[in-house]
Amino acid sequence: MRTLEQSTLAIIGLGYVGLPLAVEFGKHIPTIGFDINKARINELKSGNDHTLETTPEELCEAKHLQYTYQLEDLRDANVFIVTVPTPIDEHKRPDLTPLIKASESIGKIIKRGDVVVYESTVYPGATEEDCIPVIERVSGLTFNVDFFAGYSPERINPGDKEHRVTTIKKVTSGSTPEIADFVDALYRRIIVAGTHKATSIKVAEAAKVIENTQRDLNIALINELAVIFNRMGIDTEAVLQAAGTKWNFLPFRPGLVGGHCIGVDPYYLTHKAQSLGYHPEVILAGRRINDGMGAYVVSQLVKAMVKKRIQVDGAKVLVMGLTFKENCPDLRNTRVVDILKELCEYNIEADVYDPWVSAEEAQHEYNVTPVAEPNANHYDAVILAVAHQQFRELGIEGIRALGKPVHILYDLKYLFPSEATDLRL
Repeated sequence: MRTLEQSTLAIIGLGYVGLPLAVEFGKHIPTIGFDINKARINELKSGNDHTLETTPEELCEAKHLQYTYQLEDLRDANVFIVTVPTPIDEHKRPDLTPLIKASESIGKIIKRGDVVVYESTVYPGATEEDCIPVIERVSGLTFNVDFFAGYSPERINPGDKEHRVTTIKKVTSGSTPEIADFVDALYRRIIVAGTHKATSIKVAEAAKVIENTQRDLNIALINELAVIFNRMGIDTEAVLQAAGTKWNFLPFRPGLVGGHCIGVDPYYLTHKAQSLGYHPEVILAGRRINDGMGAYVVSQLVKAMVKKRIQVDGAKVLVMGLTFKENCPDLRNTRVVDILKELCEYNIEADVYDPWVSAEEAQHEYNVTPVAEPNANHYDAVILAVAHQQFRELGIEGIRALGKPVHILYDLKYLFPSEATDLRL
């Protein structure tokens, strides 16, 4: 294994996680950014990043960073960092396909003494039980003799300009004590917030997967409370504000739970648990609650429309926001699509308006074509699904103007006071 000063890095996957990492390393160490998407590579070479996680200025600052979609260009690298997606399939089962393919690619070019570090979220054991054997098979090398591994889970928060890759404490680990030290020192080159060296790769994997499982369960609790309080005729936000006056009350809010982490990671943990003969109850109960919120939102909307004598069949509804969170273009695992599917079940015609998203990506991923601008006085209901800044700036009067004289305004994100809206979670 080479020293840190002799290292050339290859970042495998240049999405929301990989690109910011490559840019930061590229300011200090020879770094090769690799992605199989040729259009993505050409975009980055031109100095643009459609994810908006890095600016053109930041791309220019990475003087030691180059981009490629050719695997052969990575032969000079001796440290490989894997940042590919780890989604779930239609049956809520972990899909390791991108991770296995990345491992196969590394196996074709890895050399003796090289180190592979995985950042993708997985269940405990996946690195050493699923990925490393692939590299061994393809390369013919022996793990912890000819090559080594580490795991350092990503903690990227898309759209967050305060908590960046360098300012979030990084968990690190290695397959041997020496490699653990090497991986930790490698990340300390760029992570100003510091690092935490876990005792093993499995510990680091488990730490990552429970971070988002914990958040998922907390949000599920608040979602269930919102359903209960709605039946009681109590304003959930007012309850949460009152409870929040206690110093140790956690400030979670109800809503849709999507994105590449919180709505996905718990299934990785439960999959592993079930493979060991344990059937989780609390974690999956939280998942069921959160996965059902889209249907709940539409059921509440339909009831409110009926009470106002608005015809449901053939009604026109504007859904404001498609991304999984505010002020970013990230569409991964957005649960707004659950609302759209449920509206379709009622034969309701839905328009989607989101100034942050690429219309082409929305069409490709979800067969949704957002409107360029919503029409005024056109909708029987308006659902504020994502708290984009543009929607705040439009104001309550501007949003109300999109509805017909009699309409329902459902504010999922508490953008406006309860008295200004018709429905809130």
